Amino acid sequence: MAAATLGLQSCEDYFDLDENPNLVNNPPLATMLSTTTQKTGLNSQRVAAVTSYFVQYLANPSAGGSTDTYQVTDYTSTWDALYLAMADIYDMKQKGLDEGATDYVGVADILMAYNLSLVADMWGDAPYSEAFINTTLTPGFDSQEELYNTSLQLVDEAIAELAKTDSKVTLSEEGDLIYGGNKANWIKTAYALKARFLNKVSQTAAYDPEAVLSAVENSYTSNADNATMAVFETRNPWATVALNNEQLVLGGWLSEQLIQQLNGTTYGVFDPRITQITDTTITGTYVGTPNGVGNVGSASNTVHDESYISLNSPLTADEAPLIIVSYPEVKLIEAEAALRAGQTERAYEAYLEAIEASMELLEVDDDAAEEYLTNPAVAVGAGNLTLDLIFKEKYVVTYLNPEAWNDARRYDYQYAGFTLPVGADLGTFIRRVAYPQGETSKNPNTPESPVLSESLWWDQ
Repeated sequence: MAAATLGLQSCEDYFDLDENPNLVNNPPLATMLSTTTQKTGLNSQRVAAVTSYFVQYLANPSAGGSTDTYQVTDYTSTWDALYLAMADIYDMKQKGLDEGATDYVGVADILMAYNLSLVADMWGDAPYSEAFINTTLTPGFDSQEELYNTSLQLVDEAIAELAKTDSKVTLSEEGDLIYGGNKANWIKTAYALKARFLNKVSQTAAYDPEAVLSAVENSYTSNADNATMAVFETRNPWATVALNNEQLVLGGWLSEQLIQQLNGTTYGVFDPRITQITDTTITGTYVGTPNGVGNVGSASNTVHDESYISLNSPLTADEAPLIIVSYPEVKLIEAEAALRAGQTERAYEAYLEAIEASMELLEVDDDAAEEYLTNPAVAVGAGNLTLDLIFKEKYVVTYLNPEAWNDARRYDYQYAGFTLPVGADLGTFIRRVAYPQGETSKNPNTPESPVLSESLWWDQ
């Protein structure tokens, strides 16, 4: 099924210039659902494969890596994957509207909102309102704030569509690679994304913590609600990175920043989640790679003396699911919004619940989890909870998730011990990426790329 879904592409978007006889011209909704849900999960990983260097989850094993050091880099393949997914989502929504399949329309709105947010959070202004119509091959660019408002509108529309009880076609259990046709969970995800979007504007006058909390209350209640995708052609793409690294096609090296937060160096508290994220080195320790410096172990790269993405992790094993949104993340959104709203007890309860749920998700030993949760540096009490502690925990919870870069920018990269990569091309932390060459070469409406240190509209 996964192999079949990979072959389906939209016939009605500005990427497809020729008729492809191998494409299905009128696929059923169930098949379109499998295509769009799989592509959405894979796009989450594709974007994270870029942004995880910016937030120093990953580090290049060679000195001066382009993504590591904020060089202008061409991410055409990522841009194209996002737009091809959105074209398929657009087609599924149109077919859903034609067939009175309100369930599919609602899911399409959620998937579109998520993929569109990935585009806007990487590049800023981007095509949307003209992108999926057959009247132009060179669509105009909507502003980044317009794209944000569109994403919010889409999740609200999704909630309204999924609340209807007269859908002419019910969600396919086999075709839905995220929730297996569970409409209730899709509604929860719409609210989870709404909470995420509303919380992202915490540095603007539009921020409303009560609205964030209202969305949280209608979203996830446990890890069972998490939005995940686990159908792959061969294996989880992070597992492919780990496997390639074992075969000396180097990649997936963990940053010194992440490792030192987890192993107790930065905060003086050993976080047992490290045991479920990576493996120990040949000396039984955890060693990260400094961003921009490259390998600091053996020159041959053949000795396991630094820490890498692990095939033994519940997050990056062969069949591990890709996490789009999780319950621990939602609880930390709640903790932040509640703290900003002056609801300290609620904030603290959500903070502790997020850590506990994260430990559960990573299958951490119960005793080790309890030891961490009761450590005085973690169990600080409601009166001592700070945004710094919330962002510290969220940094671990969003490991290898694109949302981590949004948090880093909102937090102005103020994580303890966080420093610029060695040899960085910018004098400050990266805030955006340059428009891809594939788009600039074919669409004259593509704006000039700003310097990569220029903030997006919500990152002020």
